[in-house]
Amino acid sequence: MNRRLTLLFAIAGGAAVGNLYWSQPLLDFIASDLRTGTASAGWLVTATQIGYAVGVLLFVPLGDVLSRRILVPIALLCATTALVASALAPTFSVLLITLSLVGLTTVSGQILVPLAGDLADDSNRGRIVGTVVSGILIGILVSRTVSGLVAAAAGWRAIYFAAAALAFLLAILLFFAIPRVPVRAALRYPALIGSVFALVRRERAVRWSLVLGGTSFAVFTMFWTSLTFLLSAPPFSFSVDVIGLFGLVGLAGAAAAQRVGRLNDRGFGLPAIGVAWVLILLAFVIGGLGSTSVPVIIVAILVLDVAIQGQNITVQSRMFQIDPQARSRLNTAFVANNFIWGAVGSGLSSFLWEHGGWTAIMVAAAVLSGFALTVWFVGRRGPLRLQQDAAPRVVAAR
Repeated sequence: MNRRLTLLFAIAGGAAVGNLYWSQPLLDFIASDLRTGTASAGWLVTATQIGYAVGVLLFVPLGDVLSRRILVPIALLCATTALVASALAPTFSVLLITLSLVGLTTVSGQILVPLAGDLADDSNRGRIVGTVVSGILIGILVSRTVSGLVAAAAGWRAIYFAAAALAFLLAILLFFAIPRVPVRAALRYPALIGSVFALVRRERAVRWSLVLGGTSFAVFTMFWTSLTFLLSAPPFSFSVDVIGLFGLVGLAGAAAAQRVGRLNDRGFGLPAIGVAWVLILLAFVIGGLGSTSVPVIIVAILVLDVAIQGQNITVQSRMFQIDPQARSRLNTAFVANNFIWGAVGSGLSSFLWEHGGWTAIMVAAAVLSGFALTVWFVGRRGPLRLQQDAAPRVVAAR
């Protein structure tokens, strides 16, 4: 993994996962255009994430048994087709279906992450995986800004046409850039999918890690989905391009989180997860107190994104250490689990917005954060601890 290939993987991963979030700052805009309620439009995010979770479960494990040089471009070409269909959707119901297909097919980034782990050396795996995952996280954040600006200038459909063109271009580039790597396993497809669940059953550290990763994604999605509702309503009443600009605040979080992978390489990953959850809880306290203040909301975004992204990079890097021969399947469990929780968080945020508004969502997210912090505190000396945790610290001390 040289710097150029790492950068390409990060860009491709960010572009792929960005397809899940083009609609998020546009919910009120799309709802008005397709004549549905704003809260109902929130289900577009939920449907996309459910499709993504299913796609990750069905297709990402193939990275352990098929050539990823072929698999990644095929996934991108399928996503291209789904994105064009979304751009042409005539009704809300059709858009709901096509965005589910976007989620189902835009899984190339999650095939690239374990491939980066396979190609990296043991001494810098955390840094390289952290860089690629940071690219994915930056894609999540920048997608909101880009979609808001493009929609304000050319309508919401234009962003899906542009995303389709980018996916097609990346399919070509990655076909020539990805090196030929021997497959990791020889399994029939049913056994391959079954082995994902077998890994989860067998490895207690995986199960506890999935709880932390899933909870972080649930609260992350709750915050960003409800933020669109908050900023589009009085007293703010911001336009879609202004709402999209709030995603840029999280870029500082992505830049900081990129360095967290190095902490895991040095043996400090487990303490870093605990610190991240304290910050996540603090972010929702800040957000709850600042429902009418833009500066306070910006502080909450910054703290939340640094903590969420650092937590996810660390948990994901640690999971790759559990079984190097099954990194694609471990990534499948991690990402599918995250987006199932994310879909729940998105649906919960739509429900809570109707019944309690911003305050109810911040309280629910804070409660979930407290739950995750408790899981980390209980598991840090047992279920979450890996054999590799002690060794790097001895080396660093010398």
